Amino acid sequence: MSRTNGSSSAARANQTTASRLGVVVVDPILTARAGTRLLVESQQDMEVLGEAAWADEGLQAVRRIRRRGRVAVLVSLGLTGEYDAFWLIREIRERCPHNVILAFGVSPARIAISRALFVGADGYLDSSTEPEEFLDGVRRALEGQVVLTGLPLDCLGPIAEGVERQCDEPPLTSREREVLSIAAEGLTAREIGVRLGGAERTVTTHLAHIYGKLGVGGRVEAITEAARAGLVTVGWVGDDDRRLIPAGA
Repeated sequence: MSRTNGSSSAARANQTTASRLGVVVVDPILTARAGTRLLVESQQDMEVLGEAAWADEGLQAVRRIRRRGRVAVLVSLGLTGEYDAFWLIREIRERCPHNVILAFGVSPARIAISRALFVGADGYLDSSTEPEEFLDGVRRALEGQVVLTGLPLDCLGPIAEGVERQCDEPPLTSREREVLSIAAEGLTAREIGVRLGGAERTVTTHLAHIYGKLGVGGRVEAITEAARAGLVTVGWVGDDDRRLIPAGA
């Protein structure tokens, strides 16, 4: 009798666990990752199945999960380097297509959101939104909806245009990324041209194309947007860091 009751209790426990929505959190910031874990685990219908600080570790955590379906992988757009957020989203989409992938962050560049959607994310959640809205976004995504939670309405059009643009061409060409990386050093258009062995007018043309693609009006904003989107690596760019760069164009 007791053995039967024990088996029934274990079966109910396994059924309850299997019915919960699984979440994997990949975020390089420890406190942010811990906060997301606590938020998710405060919900009776959710559980954290894994977490990681780096993209390659995140991929391993996802591949260890045996569950098929009802799993959302939250990928922070703060993942940078060779294995960045976009690499991870692409790898999960190719290797574990049954999982839902949600990019998240705090007010990232619109082009970063467009790029995340383009490489395979099912939606985006802004970390600064209300906890209930954030969790509702996870639930709706697991129901098959495309979610863009916490974004102002006037951002939706540019984000959609950004996805379409990336279908036609890369966000920035290798030459444009090179020009922008050098521009971040504070060089004028003439000095950039000298370093690259080209004309000043060619550099200003590159910069104009870059501004148009990123939807910005100047060099500082372009560098900041491109760095946040993972298109260039610039050490000084951060959420609260705006360093003036001499305008040479």
